[in-house]
Amino acid sequence: MKPVKVGLLGLGTVGTGVVRIVEGHQEDLQSQVGSAIVIEKILVQNKSKQRAISIDSSKLTEDAWEIIRDPEIDVIVEVMGGIGDTKAYILEALKLGKHVVTANKDLMALHGPEIIAAAKENKCDILYEASVAGGIPIIRTLIEGFSSDRITKIMGIVNGTTNYILTKMSQEGASYAGVLKEAQQLGYAEADPTSDVEGLDAARKMTILSTLGFRANVALEDVDVKGISSVSQEDIAYAKRLGYEVKLLGIAERQDDYISVSVQPTMVKLSHPIASVNGVFNAVYVHGEAVGETMFYGAGAGELPTATSVVADLVAVVKNMKLGVNGLQGVTAYKEKKLKTDEQICSKYFLLLHVEDRAGVLARITQVFAEHEVSLQSVLQQPNPDNPEAEIIVITHDASKASMKKVLHTFESLDVIRQVKSVYRVEG
Repeated sequence: MKPVKVGLLGLGTVGTGVVRIVEGHQEDLQSQVGSAIVIEKILVQNKSKQRAISIDSSKLTEDAWEIIRDPEIDVIVEVMGGIGDTKAYILEALKLGKHVVTANKDLMALHGPEIIAAAKENKCDILYEASVAGGIPIIRTLIEGFSSDRITKIMGIVNGTTNYILTKMSQEGASYAGVLKEAQQLGYAEADPTSDVEGLDAARKMTILSTLGFRANVALEDVDVKGISSVSQEDIAYAKRLGYEVKLLGIAERQDDYISVSVQPTMVKLSHPIASVNGVFNAVYVHGEAVGETMFYGAGAGELPTATSVVADLVAVVKNMKLGVNGLQGVTAYKEKKLKTDEQICSKYFLLLHVEDRAGVLARITQVFAEHEVSLQSVLQQPNPDNPEAEIIVITHDASKASMKKVLHTFESLDVIRQVKSVYRVEG
């Protein structure tokens, strides 16, 4: 059988892993697809750079178009990142009838519908398993495994950097700033960590997951985003005392075809399996009407875990080529997007209040909740030797986001409340 020829755009961490797997697992790959898979050309920034693996220099090029327009190349694997130029390369490749595998979450979150439409028009595959949660096969699971079910909730730890920071803060009592610096030294966090710690990376991934899970074109601007930079050691200590862990969660929910998507630090009950996902690991919890609760756990980044997802997509493309069904399996977002209003978004909340330490304060606070129809699950007042003011912890029953906004707005003008120190969603 004629070998399938691949053009690889990018030879960084993931690209190197792809080369290692394709060359090292050739016998296994051939047994699955019936022919050799050959990496024909590789786009690099500098051909003369020293590399972690040995590669025939004749395969290297610094010109992406040389790969895109090569008639011998059947599949483009994009692991270079970026948006502008990368989008142009992928659209041209699809126009020329080449199938595309990408690990680019930013591109798929921002331009996924356009790229998927171009693939369908040109009868090509566009697969992007590695764009979310590294080695966890969550995208294929949403498309195929849940094809007969209706997903009602997707909740996940989809950013390893923030999970590493929060785990260290929880287990070692370390400060946010100290752990962030350590994460940067270890290479888990970028020199500019904004995308990770402010929740933008997770928001892009939740855009992709919710679009697939709910079959509606969810845009990045539809995601309500809050990062972890304001999470304090005090918040984590209180959470643990009450039986919770603080995690940065992406949460996508559907009810009666109305959906909401958010990324926010959340207090997760210790009994929920997602609370025990630590370090740089990722996990995605999916609830379906028929199947009930499921959870997928694994390495969310790294050379070989991510490359494994890329090569799995490559194998799927080649199998489709043999069957002559390329371009027929793309998921169409056929449902109208209906976003929940603040009145429809409901959850439990945790509040930490610094208040005047005098009689009647608690009654005034509970009165505000009652006025806005927010019922309380528990109220705890305890002394803090480091704080001369009284500290009150409130956990509500399910309350609408609109009602909570009204409560917090009222608290701003309440003279007995010195500060609303923390507000978190509660899960589990």
